[in-house]
Order: sequence, then structure tokens, then C-alpha cells
Amino acid sequence: MDEKTSLLAVPSDAVDAVLSVVGASVATWLAVELLRTWRTRRRLHAEIWALAFGAYALAMWALASGLGIGWTSFSFRSFYFLGAIANIPLLAAGSVALHSERGGQRSMKVASLWLVFGFFAVFLAPFTQPFPTTGIPAGSDVFGFTFQLEALTLPGPRLFAAISGAVGTLVIIALALVSVVRYWKSMRRLAYGNLLIVAGVISPAMGGSLTALGESAALSLTLTLGILLLWAGYAMASTARSGRDVREPPVAGERYVDEDGEEHVI
Repeated sequence: MDEKTSLLAVPSDAVDAVLSVVGASVATWLAVELLRTWRTRRRLHAEIWALAFGAYALAMWALASGLGIGWTSFSFRSFYFLGAIANIPLLAAGSVALHSERGGQRSMKVASLWLVFGFFAVFLAPFTQPFPTTGIPAGSDVFGFTFQLEALTLPGPRLFAAISGAVGTLVIIALALVSVVRYWKSMRRLAYGNLLIVAGVISPAMGGSLTALGESAALSLTLTLGILLLWAGYAMASTARSGRDVREPPVAGERYVDEDGEEHVI
């Protein structure tokens, strides 16, 4: 390797750590903004999405810590639980609440119970092998689908992550596409915002899949891209009506009149 090449060579962990800090900062900011919205208007969807982005932010901070100073059992388990298990179900419950507050309340109860079991699975399950000293360990490398607790065989972290990702993503995408179809003609900006939210959910899922396949370098990038897309979608959807504050997303059941004079219910 010549001198020029060596100067340009930047450790991938350092790049990933910087991207993780960027993503964590954006997620923290968005969580605070949503919390401010909830404190002002007490909308359930804002409260749940604030929790979701808080989980996203803490997961990204754990990732930055692992890449920057080295992984510990606590930092990796926190990253896995918050990022792979908690985040998507909370986003899904918030999406349900945006369409129906009663449905959101029920979804949040189910999600909360699910996360309690997932938390104990992540923090009780033993590692199947020591995690690598560099890079981002894949859950498939260190966790199993089940684990033994004395005489009991219990569902493991990977099973909780798989179900959380599949069911949560399906709910978010389905509800977003319903909004896109419903408002494509009457409220195009809201439709575009929902499409960005779908992209923001898919991006981290792709990063997780690549990590499971051994391409962990993509995870920090896709997580950071995901939070930026989610924020862009949230901002676009929340400002779909002229003059709406960016911190006040459309409220389920709220009525508005479009440019053609037609009344709609969000």
C-alpha cells in the first residue's frame, strides 16, 4: 500500500461510528420534537412515535458506543433489543393510533406485552459464541431462536426479532399504502410523506438482512438513512396542509377541506 492510499484508508468502524452518531442525534431530536407535540396536544400517536424514536436513538447510541469503544454484553443486548425488537412494533402501534386512537390503545397494549417478553429473552439468553471485537455482530452469530433456562426451552431473541420485524413492518406498510391510495388525488403531499415512511422502515430492514449475510458495514448507513427518511416522511405528511406546524402531524378523525372544496376525514 503506498502513502497516498494509506492516507485515504479510513477504518470502516470509524466511519460506521460517525454515521451512528449522526443517526442517533437525528433520532433523539425527532423523539424530543414528538414529545413536545404530545405535551401540547396529547395525541396518542405522537406519544407512541416519541417512544419509538427514543428506542431508535438509544439503539443508535449503543451502536456508536460498541463501534467506538468496543462492545460489552450490555451495549450489544441493548442495541439488539431496542433496534431489532422494540422499535418496529412501537412504530406500528403509532401508525395504528394515527388512524384510530382506540386501535392504537389496543395495539400499544399488545406491543407492550410483547416487548416485556422480548426484553427478558434478550437479557436472559446466553451468547452462543463471543461476539467479534470489530464491526457489528449479527444476531444470528451470537443468539439462537431458542435458549435453555434450567429445564425450560424458551423462545430466543432471534425469534422475537423476526416476528417484530415481519409483523410490525407489514402493519406500517399496509397502513401507509392505504393512506397513499386514499389521499393520492386530494392530498398528494400526505401521500408522498407516507411513501417516505415506508422507505424509512425498509432501509433498516435491508441493513439487518445484509448484516445477517455478513455485510455488517451497511448497517450504520441504512439505519442513518432510515431515520432521515422517516423524519422526511413525518415532516412532509405533517405539513400536508398549508401552514401546518411541522410538529403537528395529521390527526386521525380530523376534518379538512382540500383545494377543490371537498371535505375529508384523516
